[in-house]
Amino acid sequence: MPAPRGSSEGNVARQKSRSFAVIGLGTFGTTVASELARFGNHVLGIDTVDRNVSRVADTLAEAVIADGRDEQALREAGVGNYDVAVIAIGEELEASILCTMNAKLLGVPTIWVKAMSRTHHRILTKLGADRVIQPEQEIGRHIAQMLHNPLVRDYVSLGNGFHVVDFRVPGSLEGKRVDGLGLRDKFELRALGLMRGSEFLSCDSGALELKADDKLLLLGRRENLRRFADGL
Repeated sequence: MPAPRGSSEGNVARQKSRSFAVIGLGTFGTTVASELARFGNHVLGIDTVDRNVSRVADTLAEAVIADGRDEQALREAGVGNYDVAVIAIGEELEASILCTMNAKLLGVPTIWVKAMSRTHHRILTKLGADRVIQPEQEIGRHIAQMLHNPLVRDYVSLGNGFHVVDFRVPGSLEGKRVDGLGLRDKFELRALGLMRGSEFLSCDSGALELKADDKLLLLGRRENLRRFADGL
């Protein structure tokens, strides 16, 4: 169990890592829990199915069989001492709601919950979940964006319509300078930098000449990024 929040040991530990309780160890929950553990965090995995718990027993700091719908079971597992609860029981609406309520009652500071529908999303938001995730929709939008324009290798949404895009420079832009692309004046975009192989190059001066397959990092609104990419 992680050190209680507020203790000096806990404060020192959180400078390096955080503690997470992942409730629901299906494919999504197991992936989240395993990656968090790989990053060096203390992770508790909880599921009602023995084989799901056994599958992560050697990967996570702790893995227990318990029912997230049972407040006392979560209390005994020490969930209230964790920094974040990730509730990955998206397929069972009642279980997801009860587990979210229990995590709130136990005083977990941050709660992320998986949802499977818009109605589920609204209910969880009303219950006070800090972040409601719909993985299938989010990944679907992400993939559609990259399929729509193969030059877009990946992107990150910053909110309020702004994105950072990892844009693969096509052969048609070989030899052109960054300041010759009209990014600011024509598209209202900003070049944050460029990756050439494993080397990061600054675009601040605008004099940098592009090479095919460079990775140009662009910041701007989605519609402007799309106009730029579609025009090539």
